[in-house]
Amino acid sequence: MSNKEAVDGYSWKALAGSAVGYAMDGFDLLILGFMLSAISAELQLTPSQAGSLVTWTLVGAVFGGIVFGALSDRYGRIRVLTWTIVLFAVFTGLCAFAQGYWDLLIYRTIAGIGLGGEFGIGMALAAEAWPARHRARVSSYVALGWQCGVLGAALLTPLLLPSIGWRGMFLVGVLPALVAWVIRNKLHEPEVFVRSAAKTASKGQAFRLLVKDKATAKISAGIVVLCSVQNFGYYGIMIWMPSFLAKQLGFTLTKSALWTSVTILGMMAGIFIFGQLADRIGRKPSFLLFQAGAVVMVLFYSQLTDPIQMLWAGAVLGMFVNGMLGGYGALMSEAYPTEARATAQNVLFNIGRGVGGFGPVVVGALVSAYSFQIAIALLAAIYLLDMVATVFLIPELKGKELE
Repeated sequence: MSNKEAVDGYSWKALAGSAVGYAMDGFDLLILGFMLSAISAELQLTPSQAGSLVTWTLVGAVFGGIVFGALSDRYGRIRVLTWTIVLFAVFTGLCAFAQGYWDLLIYRTIAGIGLGGEFGIGMALAAEAWPARHRARVSSYVALGWQCGVLGAALLTPLLLPSIGWRGMFLVGVLPALVAWVIRNKLHEPEVFVRSAAKTASKGQAFRLLVKDKATAKISAGIVVLCSVQNFGYYGIMIWMPSFLAKQLGFTLTKSALWTSVTILGMMAGIFIFGQLADRIGRKPSFLLFQAGAVVMVLFYSQLTDPIQMLWAGAVLGMFVNGMLGGYGALMSEAYPTEARATAQNVLFNIGRGVGGFGPVVVGALVSAYSFQIAIALLAAIYLLDMVATVFLIPELKGKELE
């Protein structure tokens, strides 16, 4: 078996470190969603101020993704990952000591910069550590780390929030960052990155490589659309659903957490299935299958009012809406060369995350003007846009060796 095909201890450590980093990301954003009412009550925030804490975390993630992705392609995956984790951990910890809206907003934004930087670099690291035949599956396993973090938040917040408060929860949010830091301290740079660094004379060309010719620019545009739809739908549904269930259906925090947990389990199943399918039938057919499923399930879900039906249908909705997260890492790793891979992962996904940051705002406005059901139904249209982008802009890259 050649080095390109070998799976060794380094491969598994890279996967573990990347997955834990994603868990840190998912845990942080969902506990924020659960804590908004408690934070608002203590700091006397308006609804728009509370929503802006989520939006500015995502804006910070876009900035961090752009800056740290390029630094990673220039100076190395492991070194820059350490910087991003330290930045996230310090400012998430500072959130616990916020005295008002403005200092909390600043801490959240800077913590978001660390999150955004970490996100794509971890995916690039895992992709470079595994052979082509496993790449979609491994990328989906990294993405599952996010869902494990979200699930942990959904289960722990109702248990811990009443006793330690929102300030204590922010301190708990630092723990996954410490675990990721320990794991990554034991890693060296991937061989494909070392080879690329040795033969690449000019540095700092990563951004240009994302649009180096018409074909590449077309792929980049398609990936931005896919990532924007992914994040818009995800945040639009997940940030508002707990409060909707509480207000409209009388769910307690514990019951809302149950709905969220079941939906997240559906998302985890979707991500796992997507990775298996993409390595077998290809990236493009898998995306189209899940996008079509998302359209159907979003429309179906918008018609439901019975809590029990919403519980099980939420799991199926989550499977299709978020299962595609298992495919972006492999797609972007294969579409760009090593000297631009982390930049592509961070810039393209975080542009999508920046667009997605408006999901809660748009859904909130539609809920106020019409109803939650209409807001959810309108999300179906964005998945149709997703399918058009996949058909016309995304190539099939299954089995491609990394450049």
